[in-house]
Amino acid sequence: MEFIRSKEIVGMKNPGVVSRQLINPGNSASTRVTMTEVHLQAAACQPRHIHEASEQIWYALRGQGKLLLADGEVQAFCAGDVVRFEAGDVHGLENDGDVEFVYLSVTAPPIHFGYAYESVK
Repeated sequence: MEFIRSKEIVGMKNPGVVSRQLINPGNSASTRVTMTEVHLQAAACQPRHIHEASEQIWYALRGQGKLLLADGEVQAFCAGDVVRFEAGDVHGLENDGDVEFVYLSVTAPPIHFGYAYESVK
């Protein structure tokens, strides 16, 4: 069993975005998943990107937003929705609501997302 205390969870920031890596290769022996809690302020955006070798599942906990998909496609994404991206799928998110958007992300195999953020808190 592993038990990860709140003080051991790494938080990373980009403008308008805070990503808390709940389980990742830096704080867990898990070789199967990264679990991340992501907070986007109103009007914040995670640009389109891909993960070459990992799939992701996002579960929207609070708020509403737009998934940013391949070829300029967008799709509504709201609290209670779940989306799965295969490895190589283009994806991003824009918070087009008036309140903070929060989602939980599970990535397999695991990735430490420090490379994608400007600062670690």
